[in-house]
Amino acid sequence: MNLASHLRAKPSLTIIVPVFNEEECLQPFSEAMDPFLEKSPMPTQVLFVNDGSRDASLAKIKHICANKTGYTYISLDKNYGLSTAFKAGIDYATTTYIGYIDADLQTSPMDFLLFFPFLPEYQMVNGIRQKRKDTFVKKISSKIANSFRRRMIQDGIADTGCPLKIMDAAYAKRVPFFTGMHRFLPALFQLQGGKVKQIPVQHFERLAGYSKYHLFNRLWGPLQDTFAFRWMRKRYIRYQITEQLPKEILHSYHD
Repeated sequence: MNLASHLRAKPSLTIIVPVFNEEECLQPFSEAMDPFLEKSPMPTQVLFVNDGSRDASLAKIKHICANKTGYTYISLDKNYGLSTAFKAGIDYATTTYIGYIDADLQTSPMDFLLFFPFLPEYQMVNGIRQKRKDTFVKKISSKIANSFRRRMIQDGIADTGCPLKIMDAAYAKRVPFFTGMHRFLPALFQLQGGKVKQIPVQHFERLAGYSKYHLFNRLWGPLQDTFAFRWMRKRYIRYQITEQLPKEILHSYHD
């Protein structure tokens, strides 16, 4: 049995948690994650990706990983941004599935349990935040950006920025990464022929700290990235092999 078949026979999950200056959230986050790890229907680990935090986040992460099972981490040499931190986690993960959640607990780890019945039929399960507990500025900027993206790329995704996802790792590792790509993950899966399931999930007020995004980068960044995605989609190479020379025949030519 090859590695891919082995992983399919014994599915496993890595949940990526990008971290940038979230020292106050990390211990409560791990306490909220623990019950999910106990109930997860497949072996699951949490992967913190420290994105060059300048507070005590890395020390908190090391403490959690040293004192709890199911937690590990990598730390980047400087702050690169969410897309890079997410890509680093995907590159590091070796499990069948890859999940994503933020450390601020605005979404509940327990809602991941709603996603498993749709695997492996769907290559991504994406949350839709219900009754969002964000500030007015954050809600209106997100609504504008989401509406513009849907109109421009017609992906049918209600809440592409929801920080609660589970993805087929094989598809995730093939995603063409670029700055801002985290805003287009469902569309990038669809570009590969993957199916995306959308599930309503809970949403809460931020536990502690503050959002690293303001009105300018919530609107201007997504608008620019949408045009970049449209350009890339027109030039994206995708193919399937329908027939090939049997390997045993190929080997006979070299004997």
